[in-house]
Amino acid sequence: MRAKPAVPLAGKYRLIDIPVSNCINSEIYQIYVLTQFNSASLNRHITRAYNFAGFTDGFVEVLAAQQTAENPSWFQGTADAVRQYLWLLEECDVDEYIILSGDHLYRMDYRHFVEHHRETKADITLSVVPIGEKLATSFGLMKIDHTGRVIDFSEKPKGDALKQMQVDTTVLGLKPDEAKEKPYIASMGIYVFSKEALIKLLQANPEQTDFGKEIIPGASGDHNVQAYLFNDYWEDIGTIEAFYEANLALTRQPQPPFSFYDKEAPIYTRARYLPPTKLLDSHVTQSIIGEGCILKDCRIHHSVLGVRSRIEADCVIEDTLIMGCDFYEPFAERQSNVETGRVPLGIGAGTTVRRAIIDKNARIGHDVQIVNKDHVEEAEREKQGFLIRNGIVVVLKNAVIPDGTVI
Repeated sequence: MRAKPAVPLAGKYRLIDIPVSNCINSEIYQIYVLTQFNSASLNRHITRAYNFAGFTDGFVEVLAAQQTAENPSWFQGTADAVRQYLWLLEECDVDEYIILSGDHLYRMDYRHFVEHHRETKADITLSVVPIGEKLATSFGLMKIDHTGRVIDFSEKPKGDALKQMQVDTTVLGLKPDEAKEKPYIASMGIYVFSKEALIKLLQANPEQTDFGKEIIPGASGDHNVQAYLFNDYWEDIGTIEAFYEANLALTRQPQPPFSFYDKEAPIYTRARYLPPTKLLDSHVTQSIIGEGCILKDCRIHHSVLGVRSRIEADCVIEDTLIMGCDFYEPFAERQSNVETGRVPLGIGAGTTVRRAIIDKNARIGHDVQIVNKDHVEEAEREKQGFLIRNGIVVVLKNAVIPDGTVI
């Protein structure tokens, strides 16, 4: 229902806040966001969240896919999206462009990335993560020479082809014992391009639409393509399961893999003027609770609750991501809904929810069981207001789950 970068994260953020905040923390203030698929909520969030208001020449500006006389088709891929706005990018008085992905969770100072690009006199620099054999078959891998220059690419190789892609990652700065454990490098899908190289490659290959699969592998022969090692937490949130796991990992103790509590590099988002969360006789363990929530006499364990979540008495919420609500339901309207048998906003009394994602503005009645008791892996039940993906029950945005339902 929404573009991946617009998906809520950690109770109050959206995924797009990660790359934009990394840019701001790296003192990069001129940011274009190229959007296409289901982008209304993403565009709205960017407009509301990022306004540098006259104190700087910085901006965060949405460039939406559009049909023109010269280009009648929508964006066909990452490279095509940049190509269609090349006329605008060429006007910028800059030496390099950083091209980022909008659906990754990580913290990086891009200044080091650009510095490495300049030191190696590269045309293109790719940020790479070191990985072990177990994960290697799920990624596009690359091979480097003794100078860190990329000389070969392979998309999700297996068997002998995988063995061929082993590299000495000490060249990029890994310690010898770590390099032994992680002898492969995978692209993070983020790049620094020299201005001249970007314009030349996009204009010379109009049929190539993707950076990672076409433009960069094609350029590695006659351009200096360098690898920059990023050896820290990085998660590509490309599936429902990865999204679910990344959110719940934030509740981990004592040290979550990614922290929003870093005073040197904060993650920014849209300012909301919400009251503090109210907990009435509730038992909450290992969880994140967003602002403006109301929790009554319930038990919450290992869960993330988004802004304005409302949980009624005797509920049990475990291993669950609740995205919250976009508005409050007035008291009179709530009472009227209860009296007329309609389901009010939030999670009704006596309900149990385990291993689920509850999207925004869902109305879940009282005495509902969302527990996937038959351990179903995949199911399509959109008409009933939910889906099951990888065994995770996903209650859809604005869904109504009637009283007493068992999922």
